[in-house]
Amino acid sequence: MWIVGPVGFTAPWLLLGLVLLPVLWLLLRAVPPAPIRRRFPGVALLLGLTDDETETDKTPWWLLLLRMLAVAAAILAFAGPVLNPQVREPGSGPLLILVDGTWADARDWPRRMDRAKALVEEAGRDGRPVAVVRLTDRPETPAFQSAGAWEGRLTGLAPHPWMPDLGPWAGALPEGRFQSFWLSDGLDHPGRDALLSALESRGAVTLFQSPRPVLALRPAGFADGAVQLSALRTPAGDPVSVDVSARGLDPAGIERELARATLEFGMGSGEAAAALSLPPELRNRISRFEIAGVRSAGAVSLTDDSLKRRKVALIAGREGREQLQLLSATHYLRQALEPVADLIDGSLQDVLLASPDVIVLADVARLTQTEQDGILDWLDGGGLLLRFAGPQLASSDVSRLSEDPLLPVRLREGGRTVGGAMSWGEPKTLAGFPEGSPFHGLPIPPEVSVTAQVLAQPDPDLAERTIASLSDGTPLVTRKPVGQGQVVLVHVTANAEWSSLPLSGLFVQMLERLAVSTRPAAPEAADLAGQVWAPEVVLDGFGALRDAGEVAGVPGEVLAEGEPGPELLPGLYAGADRRVALNAVGPETELVAATWPDRIPVEGLETAEEQALKGAFLAGALALLLVDVLAALFVSGRLGTRIGAMRAAALVAACLALAAGEARAQQDPGPADDSFAIESTSAVHLAYVETDDSEVNRVAEAGLRGLGLRLRERTSVEPGAPMALDIERDELAFFPFLYWPVTASQPMPSAAAYGKLNDYLRTGGMILFDTRDAGSSAGGSTPESRRLQQLAAPLDIPPLETIPQDHVLTRTFYLLQDFPGRYQNAPVWVEAAPPDAQQAEGMPFRNLNDGVTPVVIGGNDWASAWAVDERGMELLPVGRGYAGERQREIAWRFGINLVMHVLTGNYKSDQVHVPALLERLGQ
Repeated sequence: MWIVGPVGFTAPWLLLGLVLLPVLWLLLRAVPPAPIRRRFPGVALLLGLTDDETETDKTPWWLLLLRMLAVAAAILAFAGPVLNPQVREPGSGPLLILVDGTWADARDWPRRMDRAKALVEEAGRDGRPVAVVRLTDRPETPAFQSAGAWEGRLTGLAPHPWMPDLGPWAGALPEGRFQSFWLSDGLDHPGRDALLSALESRGAVTLFQSPRPVLALRPAGFADGAVQLSALRTPAGDPVSVDVSARGLDPAGIERELARATLEFGMGSGEAAAALSLPPELRNRISRFEIAGVRSAGAVSLTDDSLKRRKVALIAGREGREQLQLLSATHYLRQALEPVADLIDGSLQDVLLASPDVIVLADVARLTQTEQDGILDWLDGGGLLLRFAGPQLASSDVSRLSEDPLLPVRLREGGRTVGGAMSWGEPKTLAGFPEGSPFHGLPIPPEVSVTAQVLAQPDPDLAERTIASLSDGTPLVTRKPVGQGQVVLVHVTANAEWSSLPLSGLFVQMLERLAVSTRPAAPEAADLAGQVWAPEVVLDGFGALRDAGEVAGVPGEVLAEGEPGPELLPGLYAGADRRVALNAVGPETELVAATWPDRIPVEGLETAEEQALKGAFLAGALALLLVDVLAALFVSGRLGTRIGAMRAAALVAACLALAAGEARAQQDPGPADDSFAIESTSAVHLAYVETDDSEVNRVAEAGLRGLGLRLRERTSVEPGAPMALDIERDELAFFPFLYWPVTASQPMPSAAAYGKLNDYLRTGGMILFDTRDAGSSAGGSTPESRRLQQLAAPLDIPPLETIPQDHVLTRTFYLLQDFPGRYQNAPVWVEAAPPDAQQAEGMPFRNLNDGVTPVVIGGNDWASAWAVDERGMELLPVGRGYAGERQREIAWRFGINLVMHVLTGNYKSDQVHVPALLERLGQ
């Protein structure tokens, strides 16, 4: 190929024909021949007469130029012109492809993988061995293999939610010469220079880097009564705004967007901040913040207890007594809780109406029966009752003979003080906190001492309920569960009257460990030490949450370091009394753009697509010839007559049609085939999405064939033969129902295909996604479920919920409670009901919307249970014996319910409107 600027020629030798254009000029000038001049007196008789037709004595220069341009365009067309030709220098020897594989890569991951696949395919054509490494993995020497061995493995690669240390990779590179292609995320990582030097010592290095900025979201904080949000970008450029979405569960338990804030990046600024003011009820529902439209773990900030300010009610038994502020029973509690909790004052009955998270009773001995019943009901909902002792509790007979339901232990009369009847020789200090205690690991200041306390009766369960004690073994803090909540008693006063505990920092730490208060700042190592923190959910590189599964817990000291990695995944970690979020981006994270030496060629991930120009040049040549014909008619004088004008118009129409057909031939290999549309609309057809696995396609077709037979036997629906769909090429609107079996290696659809899919879902179509993994997709633990998450991310799918008992799918044709396929007992997900859906009085179902759920998601492998061969015999086994056949029958019934639901909508839910209709008719 010969390249001139942005245009290349596949047959450049044909361009030699341009050299012959001057010769052609001379030939055209000689035709027609120049007339010979002769003097003839009789010509005088012809003066004043005009000819019907005239001919020029020579070809005009502009007509010659027009013909020359037409011939030149034809020569250029047959020389094979190509716009943006891809120049690939032939390589030799092994090829090493390096991918950073961080969360910063996630936004462009499909394009990165496409580039890596193109490099592997090109190496395969050249017969070169290939090795692919993801730099976020543990360093180990890569092994070069054939390109074919890597083509299938690239599909399973995904970015990790942490940053790498590239230094160890410099020592893990293989020996010998090889060429390197590095797909960088654009950030500067430790050890990058060392790795680059090691790669250059072994061969040429080419870098691929996306020009798109990297966006990250720091953990949210709370200050000045508002949630503080901060985002980062690199490189810093023009002013731009990004939206940050706050997501969490609504009152119906469905996750949705609860609030949104806009962050503005100024010119040349790499950081943007905003404050989001929310009421406590809404703020406590937020589970994460995320930058809208960015799929990356760095663009997600999980929230924990540090953001959720608890509502704490403070009630003292001596509020009406005049006293100094420092002697107030709640003074030190207010000082400790006011910065980090929303405090509620009032009577006990009033604060119960506010549904606080914690109620603190400071030296309150007796409660009325109404107050006690109200607190017990509140504890059943998961509340925490924290009680402090004092003179009133010590002098009362509460919990003496029998254990009070609102106290964790029975109490002795009178208590113990320094110098009292049950005296100490000196004030007592605190003993170390045992392992089962929520205070385990907290350092005990030596100056903390106790001079008086209420004593617990030595009942058999006292040791089990003691979570803190004095150095002599007497209980200091006891606890017992009540319903879903718990009651905690601190055996000293909440002020400094009986101990110096409220004067120490340990008092605040103990309140935090009891989940009474939260702290907006990141926890320190001392706060987390002494516990093993179990992950509840973890983030993947794309910012999607998945169940932690078998991920091991981590010590608090490791969690406090806050450095995500293979052993410490970003996610939400739970301790005995609180949850801590570890995000991919920390509060001190800074994004630094990578700067590469001038000697390293840097290319973008996206390259201009090759485009053949042969059709355009041929169309141009034909257009010039058309103009040439018209010009020749004009010069010869034949264009002025009526017949000449008609001939010219016919010629123009024919040439335009020819040129248009040539242009279409370059863009479309053939005319649209209407046979597919005719076949699709001739009957109701059940369709399935073709995958890259022929066996899966065969089972899907057999499954829809079997479901169609059952529909014909039992309903008025008579579907035609099942049809396979290529979502890239075929029209989806002809089919009311699509079955999509998900495979782990299924390629991602194009943007145009996603547009068709979203239009299909918005206009009433239904897609049944089947991961065929026996329901393991709920935690994203199988390759198929992870692929489904990637496939479904660009789709306009509404919030989902597991199918409720009153969903219309349970009764569209058959009454069903389970929805098995080849597997059973796996969750099935459908569109969530509206939050305001209510059950009408006297009716068994809620008043749901009249639309059809656009997606149904599960993993029961329904096609295998439906599948029959050409003779109508079951194709695959389901279960064993009669139970298996019964399972297959329920699977068929579920399929019939699905098809009836998509064809008829929620008509079975219309009965909930009967009371309202009758009332209106009566009016």
